Order: sequence, then C-alpha cells, then structure tokens
Amino acid sequence: MQEGIFILSSMFDTGPIPRYVQLADLLRQRLAKQRWVPGETLPSIDKLMAEFNVARVTVRQATQLLAKEGLLSPQRGRGTFVTAQAARKRKLLVHTTLDELVEMYRGDTPDLSNVIASDEQPVLTEQDGIPATRYTHMRRVHSRDGERYCVVSIFIDTRVFKLAPARFRREVVLPILTNLPGVTIATAHQTLNISSADLDVARDLGVPVNAPVAEVRRVLRAPDGSVIYLGEATYRGDYIRLEMDLKP
Repeated sequence: MQEGIFILSSMFDTGPIPRYVQLADLLRQRLAKQRWVPGETLPSIDKLMAEFNVARVTVRQATQLLAKEGLLSPQRGRGTFVTAQAARKRKLLVHTTLDELVEMYRGDTPDLSNVIASDEQPVLTEQDGIPATRYTHMRRVHSRDGERYCVVSIFIDTRVFKLAPARFRREVVLPILTNLPGVTIATAHQTLNISSADLDVARDLGVPVNAPVAEVRRVLRAPDGSVIYLGEATYRGDYIRLEMDLKP
C-alpha cells in the first residue's frame, strides 16, 4: 500500500483535531504511565504505523511535536529516544461531601473569555426540587495550571445571583454560594455519567470528538426545597479519579 493512502484506524477521530495531534496525545499518555522511560527508544516508525494504522508522516509529525515538548529525541539512524517522562495530570477526585467539593475548586480560574450568559432556563425534574421563578445562566470553561479541564453550564436562582453578580461572573461559583450571607444550602445531590465529547465540548476542552468525558449534574436546594443552583459540568476523562471504600 502506498504511503498517503492508508485506511486510518477508527481509534482516531475525523474531526477538526489533526490525527498527528491525537497520536501525540496517546504517546504522551504512554510516557506518563511509564510505558517507555527516559533512555529507552520508541518502537520503530514502521511498528507505530502498523499499530495505529496511520501514515509515516503522521508518526513523524507526532514525534516531532513531543520532541518540541522535550519528551523525545529523534536521532537519524538510531531511532527516537525518550528524554523525559510526561507529567501526570492532577486528578480531580469525585467527592461525596459538599465541603470537599468546594475545597477542590479553590484556586481554579474560569476562562473569562469563554463566559456566555443567556436567558436559558434549566430543565428540572420533580425529583430535583421546586423551580425558582427565574434563573441566571452562564456557560464557561474552567482551567487548572493553564489547561482547560471542564466546561460547565450553571443556573443560579436570579434572586441569589443578584446578591453578588460581579463575583458570580468572574469567580468559581460554588465557593461563593456556600459562603454567601443570607443563603442556606439544605441539601445537595450530584450524579456522574461516563460519556463522550461532542463537537462543542471537544472544541472547548481541546480533546478529540468522542474522547471519554465525565458528565456531572449537581443540584443544590434551599430549606424550602427550591433549586437555587443547577450545574451541568463535563470534565476531560483524564482528569477524573473515583475512589470508593468497599465494605467487606
């Protein structure tokens, strides 16, 4: 088969993110997991082409990208050497108490260039609680250590939002909400589902379309049972870690 007319493996998405970037991300994950350690050589280009069913140019572009990051060193006639171990991302624990969840978000920053406000109203079920008269909606991206890891759609009871509109617009919402005078959170509930990134999420988080993501839905209620906050967040799959104590 001639180079350039490879039938590409279905493991790589045909969306807007180039295949060599997707391949580089996969190789970076293997480096982070110490599949290859500094001083070792990567499999040959031909072996990588066969494993991932991609063209030679794709492998070369991927390794060049990792070389620019200081992770690899391609050497003519000798192979591609691992020069550094990729850093593991800081995992986000799936917490089971509201206090732990709020603490997890401290220090994070919303990407204010991606804040979108609208008059959209939430879809609530009877189990969620009593709907407020009106909600203020924001959709934005959260970053940690300079990397986007979460896109969230937030609905806040407009009466609560008006207590600190400037802060809600520029800061992470949950730490504000749990310490706002005059606001009492009586109950909180969240669910988590494993899903895949659609086109909008892939663009916002910089991941391939259909990459694994975790979808989390959070509902906070006031003492009268009214929903004062609904958050629908989508996290990069490589940022989530779930730990559970199992009863013997």
